[in-house]
Parts: sequence; structure tokens; C-alpha cells
Amino acid sequence: MLKKAIQKNFEGYKGEYIIMDQIRPKLWDTLKTYNKEQFIKDVIAGLIVAIIALPLSIALALASGVTPEKGIYTAILAGFLISFLGGSKVQIAGPTAAFATIVAGIVAESGMDGLIVATIMAGIILILMGVFRMGSLIKFIPYTITTGFTAGIAVTILVGQIKDFLGLSVVSEEPLIETMDKLSYDIKFLNTINWQALIVGGVCLAILIIWPMINKVIPGSLIAVIAGIAMVSGLHMEVNTIGDLYTISNQLPSFQMPNISFALIQKELPDAFTIAVLAAIESLLSCVVADSMINDRHRSNTELVAQGVGNVVSVLFGGIPATGAIARTAANIKNGGKTPVAGMVHSVTLVLVLVVLMPYAALIPMPTIAAILFIVAYNMCGWRQFVYLCKTSPKSDIIVLVVTFVLTVVFDLVIAIEAGMIMAALLFMKRMSEETEIAGWKYIDDETDQDKIALKQVPKNTLVYEISGPMFFGAADKILEISLSEDDNCLILRMRSVNAIDATALHALEQLLAECKHKNITLILSHVNEQPFRMMQKAGFIDNIGAEKVCDHIDDALALAGTYLNAEK
Repeated sequence: MLKKAIQKNFEGYKGEYIIMDQIRPKLWDTLKTYNKEQFIKDVIAGLIVAIIALPLSIALALASGVTPEKGIYTAILAGFLISFLGGSKVQIAGPTAAFATIVAGIVAESGMDGLIVATIMAGIILILMGVFRMGSLIKFIPYTITTGFTAGIAVTILVGQIKDFLGLSVVSEEPLIETMDKLSYDIKFLNTINWQALIVGGVCLAILIIWPMINKVIPGSLIAVIAGIAMVSGLHMEVNTIGDLYTISNQLPSFQMPNISFALIQKELPDAFTIAVLAAIESLLSCVVADSMINDRHRSNTELVAQGVGNVVSVLFGGIPATGAIARTAANIKNGGKTPVAGMVHSVTLVLVLVVLMPYAALIPMPTIAAILFIVAYNMCGWRQFVYLCKTSPKSDIIVLVVTFVLTVVFDLVIAIEAGMIMAALLFMKRMSEETEIAGWKYIDDETDQDKIALKQVPKNTLVYEISGPMFFGAADKILEISLSEDDNCLILRMRSVNAIDATALHALEQLLAECKHKNITLILSHVNEQPFRMMQKAGFIDNIGAEKVCDHIDDALALAGTYLNAEK
């Protein structure tokens, strides 16, 4: 009834109705057939996912350079809103490793105000992307770039945890932000290794590797946390814990208004775009994986709007950027979660954990957190895909992959994505320009040619060139390579294989037409497709050449060329 009413009220405004329909949350659909049995399954799934999310949220908050409770705030606020408003039935959102390095960099340079401003702008960008139905544009980011920066992020997370895993006493005059600086200082202070910390980290790492082979229901990270606390507290080991380095709070999230200035907005705008792109890629990728597991289809534009709202609210109440988490989403599905209610239960459960159990997080050893993040880094690095791409891809794709990876590790994610996209675009244009061909027809000797079926009768002093592939600025120079002489009477351009043309290529055609007029040569076009024709018509090129000289078929063009006599030559 509601849908019919909306249709009736917006009759004659189809564009607005389509937008409303495309950003409708999945929760609205699932509630129509919701029942008690599914609610029980969603509650169980939500509880299990909350247990999985607890240690991960704390670890990812620490990796992001913020206090532990901010990871929980993110899972609560962003997790609830993205499930409530999202375009996937089973998406679980929260802090993820993809944001760790960029968040840590923003916090180190601009503090929490910088992070809040950058994330709010990123949220607005995501909302606008969803409203204007740009969800499908994410597919234009090459797989080599996503693989490259994902592997790079994994390396930066791993390097960032070496200090805590080994218990090193690193001393530096300024905060260490860059990955290579952290690595160099780790090597410099390697002689300060704490063997007790290494033992705790090694045991926890072994648990994380072996436990999934024993039990797949209880998360290995929870067992590792319990084991780490037991070792350090029970054996009185001299190992740093979260409580030694951070002040733990079990307070509920409260509103935080940043000190906004134009200079800060200008400074954080590149980071905002990076956060928005990462959130879109990660969340939509997670949705695609979830779709394949539950045989459903997500709404990408709805998901982008939900991601935007979730991120804005998260940082305004003390959280950090969030996105869809593939591992937690998969765990939700495997434990029976089939509706957004499971994600909302996961968030509510974490509220109770925050209030009751958060003080005990102070007992978690830092080597345990490092071990958890080592596993996170390994799971996200995708080294098999990296190696596969290096073995099977063209050299241009390998260059983009490796450069994006190296720039992510050596510099930062913003530079890596910008450089990767520019390189990918340039190499794509180069590849497309190589595919575009302009070849002239050749006269065939009747005595040597045995196949007469496909031959066309070409009038005397007429040149015929066939253009294949898109005509854009990367291939525009090939048009000007057509050689004309004073003896030529007509030039026919056969364009049946040209599906697109841009302003640069059109300008080259105008230059060719000017040369034809200068040499008194008639230019005729054959089989101009829809997009090139519209472009030419709008620019006045059709009027300039003469509409009668734009033919539907090559036979018509050849016949027209035969009517032009070479009387003036």
C-alpha cells in the first residue's frame, strides 16, 4: 500500500521515485515476513558476532592510534545504524584494518578534531554517492589497485605491531607515523627485546593459528586474550598491558563537537576522499561476498547512504571510521543471521560488554593485541592473489599493482590510491589507443585475387579508411596520419566500429575536414554510430561537412563518391 501511495503521489516524477526505491533499507523488506524463529537465530548470531568483534574492535582501535573504547563505540554506533539503514540483510559493520593506518596518521598529525572533520566529510561524500546512484562506479577501480593497497595496509599493520610483539623499548623525539620510520627504529632498538613479551606473543599467536582447527564456534581471538591475561597476571610477567599505556573507560559514548576551521577542512579533504573510497570498496565487496553466501542481492546505493550516516554518527560520538567487515559478516551468516536484526543485536550486546566488562580490558597484554593484528594482517594481505596477478597479468597491470603496494608501505594510502588511479588510467588509455586502428583499403589485383565476394567497387581517386575502436584523445593523432594528395577526389571514413568519440578526436576530425577543403577533397562518413553522431551534431560538424555526406552504409558512401567528378583536378 505504501509503495502504491508513493507511486501515486509522485506520478510524473519518476526520477525521484526511482531514487527513493533504490535507497530503501533491506530491513523494511525483511520485517514483512519476520517471525519468532528467525528472531531467535538472529539473537544467537548477534551474540556470537559481538564476542568476535570485542577483541578485534579493541585491537583495531589501538592500531589506529586511539583509545580502546573508541573501537567499541564504532562497532556499537556504526554497526547498529548500518544494519538498520543498510542495503544488505546480513552486513556487519565496525572498525576494520583498512582504516588503521590512515586513521593513525590523521590522529598523529591533526588529533581527534582532524579525524572527526575528515570522517564527517567522508560520510557526506558516501551519502551523496548513494543518493546519486553512484554505487556501480566502484567497479571502475581496478582490481590491481585494491589488491595492491590492501597488501600494503597489511604490511603497515604488521610493521606497526613489531614493537609490542617483541616488547621493544623504542625511544624517539617525535611520534613515529611512517611505516619505514617504525621499521628502522624497531631494528635500531632490537637489542631491547623483552623475552617475556615475546613468549606471551608467541603463545597467543600459536593459539590464533591452531584454535580454529579445534573449534570454529568460539573465536580464537577470545581464547588468546584469556590466555594472555592468565599468563601475565598469573605468572606476574613484566609485560605491558593495555592498562599500562591507556586509560580505560566504560562510559557510554557522548557527543563530541570538533573545532572546525576552513584550514582544517582544506587539510583533511584528501583524507576524506580516501576514507570514502575505502569505505565504499570494503562495504560493497563485503556485500558481494554475503550475497553469494545467502543467494540474495544487496542494494549498493542504500548501503553507501547507510555507510555515510554510520560514519558521521560514529565519529561525532567518539568512534572512528567504519565499514562492512567481511569476516564478521561471514560469521553472522554461518551462525544463522539472515536479517539486519542480527547486526543490531551485535551492537546492543557490545553496549552491555562496554559497561560491564570494559574495565577488565586493561589486563589484556599488548603482545596479545599484536598477535591478533598479525593474524588480521595475514588474512587481509591476499598474498596468493598478489602472486597470481604478478604471474598472469600484463606488464602494465603488474606495474600498477607493485607501485600501489610500495607507495602504501613507503608513503601513505592517499598517495598510493591517487598514483595508482592515475597510472591505471594512463595505461588503460595507452592500451585503448593501441587498439584503435585507422587502415586504408587496398586495391587488389584481379589476376592474383581469388575471392571476389567481399570486394567493393571503389571510384577512381577515392580513398577509403576504416576506423576501429574508440576515438579519444589517446588515439586522436592517428586521424591526422591519413595521407592526402592533390590528386585525391574523395575521402571516405568508415566508422561502423567506432562506438565513442571525445572532444579531442572530434577536433582532429575538424582539422582533417579543413585539410580536405583546402585540397578540394570531399569528405564522406559511413555508418556513424549513435554517440559519435550526437557529438558531431552538437558540435556543428554534421552541418559543416553536410548532412548528405553522412551515409548509413559503405555502399551508399561509395555510390556518393562516384557522383563527384574530378573536373577541377
